[in-house]
Amino acid sequence: MNKKDKILIIGAGLCGSLLALRLAQRGYKVEVYESRPDLRTADISSGRSINLSLSERGLTALRLCGVEEKAREICIPMFGRLMHDTNGNTFTSYYSGRENEFINSISRGDLNSILLNEAEQHENVNIYFNKNCIHIDIENTIAHFKDYKTKELFSVNATVIFGADGAGSSIRKSYISERKFLFSYSQEYLNHGYKELEIPANKDGNHQISKNHLHIWPRGDFMLIALPNTNGSFTVTLFLSYDEGEFNFENLTSKEKITTFFEKEFPDALSLIPNINEEFLNNPTGPLGTVKCSPWSFQNKTLLIGDSAHAIVPFYGQGMNASFEDILVFDQILDQNLDNWKSVFNEYEKVRKKDTDAIADLAIDNFHEMKDHVANPLFKEKRKIEMDLERMFPMQYSSKYSLVTFNQKIGYSEAMKRGRAQDKVLLNLIADNSINTHSAMTKTELKIILDKVRQETNTILRKDTLETS
Repeated sequence: MNKKDKILIIGAGLCGSLLALRLAQRGYKVEVYESRPDLRTADISSGRSINLSLSERGLTALRLCGVEEKAREICIPMFGRLMHDTNGNTFTSYYSGRENEFINSISRGDLNSILLNEAEQHENVNIYFNKNCIHIDIENTIAHFKDYKTKELFSVNATVIFGADGAGSSIRKSYISERKFLFSYSQEYLNHGYKELEIPANKDGNHQISKNHLHIWPRGDFMLIALPNTNGSFTVTLFLSYDEGEFNFENLTSKEKITTFFEKEFPDALSLIPNINEEFLNNPTGPLGTVKCSPWSFQNKTLLIGDSAHAIVPFYGQGMNASFEDILVFDQILDQNLDNWKSVFNEYEKVRKKDTDAIADLAIDNFHEMKDHVANPLFKEKRKIEMDLERMFPMQYSSKYSLVTFNQKIGYSEAMKRGRAQDKVLLNLIADNSINTHSAMTKTELKIILDKVRQETNTILRKDTLETS
């Protein structure tokens, strides 16, 4: 390992561009190859989520690279979920009882542009677009490309190659096809897909509904969500089964049926989407999948990072944040001054994989929570208690959502274990009528609940530790 090593990054998306920036800041020579056009000069959204949720884990990584403030300038704070029922009634579920904890809606393209601009300011970074990686010789660290414009085939030699090219990673495909080592890989899809629509700004250029909430229309087996954009519009996403239920993507093929579906299930949203039929019929339907694999590296030569190693479904709003946190963790491993890239890669996966597996599982859990449980009375009672505990005892209690989203000092794995145990305790207390959630509780009453929750949570965690040891 030395600063003269030629580092090749496949993919100039959010993860690849932040990785390039950080490695350049550390003095490494970096080349980045991206299959798509430069998003700063071309519209390449094409069905991908155009706004994302940025929270503390992602912000911490951006802070490391000196771009946090530029990112915050294009953020819209969202303090909680605003649920919409079929009658147009709404209720709010806040993300945290602490005033300083919220998530941010941010444009994928605008954030990616910031990172690319910052990376290109370094003389030791070169970024090439319209270069499709068709194969990686993982043993000799040679990447083979095709130029989309000239159709030219060419190859690039490198010291190490990072695969930051998402769920369809070319390096991961080469791991599978070359069979140079034992490689475990799974890709599991939900039977739900997603389709993006738009609530435009009003005639004054302002948001038609609250811009400081993530809007959810939960309907049990499917849901609609909306995130605000800085231009006054909302990106609306429908999550719906491909082929199950009365309404699904396979049978919503006519304007009449689309209108009937939205009139029945989302009447208040329908009134805000003027081009519903055109958008529904013309916008693509995207799949929702989870990728898990191991090992992430081959000898001292290649490494999967970000979605290439651990793509997840979007329901915890942590996909981008997890990929950014990858850069933070990798940087911490580099600080250990290990002897070679192989040692760095092995230590990185040892530290990181349990957390990426955990957030993948949590994202599936939250899919069911968002489309169904958020409207459940028992869930509402639990959230009310959690908000009261966080508000009254901000240093002593954090809900599972807060542990995952706002507490970057612990890994996703620990957050999942503690959060699930807390949820179990609280739900049992509510079911046993041990807690009265129908009236305001005093600080003394809440302290009794807090002590009981902490005690029983620790008992569950100790039991789990004994059973797995």
